[in-house]
Amino acid sequence: MAKKSLAKKAATTTAPFDAKNLAHTAIFDHAEKREHVGAFISVDFDDENRVATYLFEANLAGYKGWRWCVTIAKVDADATPTVCDLVVLPGPDALLAPEWIPYRDRIQPGDVGVGDIVPSSLDDTRLVPGQAALPADEDLDTAMAVELGFGRARVMSIEGRDQAAKRWYDGDRGPKAPLAQAAPKPCHSCGFFIPIAGSLRATFGVCANAISPDDARVVSVDHGCGAHSEATFNAPLIN
Repeated sequence: MAKKSLAKKAATTTAPFDAKNLAHTAIFDHAEKREHVGAFISVDFDDENRVATYLFEANLAGYKGWRWCVTIAKVDADATPTVCDLVVLPGPDALLAPEWIPYRDRIQPGDVGVGDIVPSSLDDTRLVPGQAALPADEDLDTAMAVELGFGRARVMSIEGRDQAAKRWYDGDRGPKAPLAQAAPKPCHSCGFFIPIAGSLRATFGVCANAISPDDARVVSVDHGCGAHSEATFNAPLIN
């Protein structure tokens, strides 16, 4: 039985055929310019030598390292080779487009303009249902519930608050900013500093000084600028 199978396989296997010129011509017919077709690279046959894949360099603008790929078939020893497919494929050193990134991971500050809508994600880890914001065994009075935003479908999770706090504190309105380093006093002692509500109240507030570069922006308590309310000509600069 094994000898019969081997004999049958040998009968269906043909000798490799040469269709390089056919492949070359097919590419010339498809390419917009002859100079877009480069040198021959290689040919690869299937196990039965019936299908051959020819590779040629593709000299196409923006496609560095790509190759013309022509698939040619010959059904038996007496058949005429036929072009099956012609495509351009990347080689091992090809210039490729960067991996696709979902839109919600690509959006940067300033990307959202007037009229733009950015759909929210139900699996955003920065948000949790309002009732899940605090442990279930913690009692809240009405004022605290309103402050935490329990009237909303979702509120910020601990992870979301931590991300925001780090981003703000390490940013231009934190203590390491050049403006803060040169300030006479920190924000927490400024009359224009309005502490925010919620769990971040001890670290952040909002600047309400019209002449400050941080007006209407969140600032850390140890941030500062030259428009501090007590930075007068006669007053001692005491933090």
